[in-house]
Amino acid sequence: MIDRRRFLARGLALPLLGASTAAYAIGVEPNFLLQVKTYFITPPRWPQGLNLRLAVISDIHAGEPFMSAARIRRICEATNALQPDAVLMLGDFNAGHFFVTRAVDAQETAEALSILRAPLGCYAVLGNHDWWHGPLLTSPSDGAAAIRRALRQAGVVVLENDAVPLTKDGRRFWLVGLGDQMIDRLAQEGVDGAAGGGDDLAGSLAKVTDDAPIILMAHEPFIFWTTPKRVALTLCGHTHGGQISLPVIGSPVGYLRFGRKLIYGHLVHDDRHLVISGGLGESVVPARLMRPPEIVEVVLGEAEPPRAQFVGW
Repeated sequence: MIDRRRFLARGLALPLLGASTAAYAIGVEPNFLLQVKTYFITPPRWPQGLNLRLAVISDIHAGEPFMSAARIRRICEATNALQPDAVLMLGDFNAGHFFVTRAVDAQETAEALSILRAPLGCYAVLGNHDWWHGPLLTSPSDGAAAIRRALRQAGVVVLENDAVPLTKDGRRFWLVGLGDQMIDRLAQEGVDGAAGGGDDLAGSLAKVTDDAPIILMAHEPFIFWTTPKRVALTLCGHTHGGQISLPVIGSPVGYLRFGRKLIYGHLVHDDRHLVISGGLGESVVPARLMRPPEIVEVVLGEAEPPRAQFVGW
């Protein structure tokens, strides 16, 4: 027979474990951990000698106390330390949940991002939260005008269904940025700029004028299934890697929202490559579990095993 003391101890163990896990997921992992996740990828038909190092930042979701302007700046400092050829930002600069004590507006976010440095430049696409509302979930939508304007003032090139040619070591490639894939509702509500402002993959790729390789930036990963083999690599955010990942089970909520394949990491399908970032901030709830905030580093043209490391501040 189990004595009363053992029975009570076992009865308390599960609630204590749940409480400590919740405290870690809310107070520690999203706020004090930062992972640099590196992928070494050589897509089919990638030009020999074209070696690129890209730093990818996604889903900042600015807003105090979880993602202050000072914290964004520290993330940018860690990004600069990677010495990337280009910095790519995949949208959702605005807050993503209601647990915000003070808004971090577009200007503050862009000022923090303005310290990013890369020889080939800094580029961004916009995300659904940039379109759906302002700095807070309760702020009215301005058609992403404020964040678009602030990013450009900070020296970031905002790509919306557009393509730019870049050159590294005498070899040319294209960077294509897709409009957001989730703004149909705003167009129906008559928000300025929403009508016709969504994704146009065919129109974007039509701006590529030669056979140099294409890197596609898109906030949501849904577009991947329809990208042609002409696109060497697609980079996406939006999913937060599931945000809450459980041992063995994984991310059941994420699986329901996005499907098992379009959650996180490096996916190869029909000779096409996709990398989904776990992002930096949070949406719905200010918590992360087994999916710490991350900067993604993509190294193209060099065959080395991937590595992951944590950096602190």
